[in-house]
Amino acid sequence: MWIDCHMHTPLCGHAIGLPVDYVEAARQRGIQLMTFTCHIPMEADRFGGPHIRMAEDQLPLYLELTQSAKAVGRDYDIEVLVGIEAEVFPDEEPLEAMDAILQRYGFDFVLGSLHHQCPGYQQRIYQHPQYGNDFGIVEQYFQDLTQGVLSNRYDSMSHPDVIRIYGTVQHFNPADHEPTIRSFLQAMLDTDTCMEVNTSGLIKGVYQVHPDPLILGWAAEMGIKLTIGSDAHTPQQVGQKFDEVYPLLYSKGFSDIHYFKNRVRHSLPLLPNGGG
Repeated sequence: MWIDCHMHTPLCGHAIGLPVDYVEAARQRGIQLMTFTCHIPMEADRFGGPHIRMAEDQLPLYLELTQSAKAVGRDYDIEVLVGIEAEVFPDEEPLEAMDAILQRYGFDFVLGSLHHQCPGYQQRIYQHPQYGNDFGIVEQYFQDLTQGVLSNRYDSMSHPDVIRIYGTVQHFNPADHEPTIRSFLQAMLDTDTCMEVNTSGLIKGVYQVHPDPLILGWAAEMGIKLTIGSDAHTPQQVGQKFDEVYPLLYSKGFSDIHYFKNRVRHSLPLLPNGGG
């Protein structure tokens, strides 16, 4: 079974295509289970406005559109689930409204993402001396991710080394940060939180999967559980690069891939060709 547990809707303002179009694309690519995870509403000044994420009053429309996708999925024997891409942030105060949304809606799956390029995080970098330089920014970024893991808000941590793109740092070599990244991985192991393999990294930045293969090797060694997502922002990106990434995961020693339904984790065996 091929699964894709990270895709968006036009409500975020930077994706195109209706959810039913993504289901059609999944049918064409042999995806049998898919999860929508559009960006959760957040305060615009710190986390980006209508070109980044939906507004809170659009959440009912998000559910309506994804319910229509569920109906189409049933016709194709594709299971369609509805999750959300939630935010990770070092300060708790702006996350209070997000927590209320997570409690109000019965999402199947909650991804945790630290978007370092958002104004609020950029402001922290400018104002806090511990960030300092590229090395310090990366160190603090993974410490902030670790704090997010320990909050137990999230089922899986999305594109965990996205710090390498969008210009916040000019240099990122995971080997330079091995102790801190391993602490992040250990936190996921201790809390039984998954890590996402995000194939969108192969079409931007340094054109490498998220996380870097070196980090994937550490994760395999430590027994970290994985989810997988294309981070599709167009129907054409559904299942993108899976044929490259599944053999990589198998070669690293992973034997299972996971997904969430009603916030409960399910596992499928990982085969070298991506089947399960």
